[in-house]
Amino acid sequence: MNFNAHSNYEGLHAFLSASKYHWINYDDQKIAETYFSYQATVRGTELHDFAATCIKLGQKLPNTPKSLNMYVNDAIGFKMQAEQVLLYSEYCFGTADSISFRNKFLRIHDLKTGNIPGHMEQLKIYAALFCLEYRVDPKDIEIELRIYQFNQIAIESPAPEEILAICDKIVHFDKVIKKINIEEE
Repeated sequence: MNFNAHSNYEGLHAFLSASKYHWINYDDQKIAETYFSYQATVRGTELHDFAATCIKLGQKLPNTPKSLNMYVNDAIGFKMQAEQVLLYSEYCFGTADSISFRNKFLRIHDLKTGNIPGHMEQLKIYAALFCLEYRVDPKDIEIELRIYQFNQIAIESPAPEEILAICDKIVHFDKVIKKINIEEE
């Protein structure tokens, strides 16, 4: 049989895909809710891409109290790097929305575009990953974390001990996972 060619769809996944089969049990309301959530995720990705492009180009946005504008303008003002991967191992890494480190001051900002409140734990993990990757002792630096969401800025300066505890967990859990993989071989 000669199957139809759909090269434009190779590597993509449909909203109503077989791999996300739960939708066959949804009613109209549930499929609508799920689709709106999916659209919000797509929009969030587009906003993050737009923000990263603005930061990389140094293109500030109008000075308004909107999360996106405040996030972009602050990242540019603080000379931050957008979409920076922080790597401890193949089992533990992440991408900080924007980050800078100069004069022993680590700054990590996160843009949240959805309705689910952001959590500082995510940014604390980024701080721990930074410290592990670049061999920086959290006791030797200052750290400021910011979440931009709901047209507000949440700011926290975690204690070094808090970041050290996360570093220890990353190192420990990484060893646990590596041991599991060795035992399975």
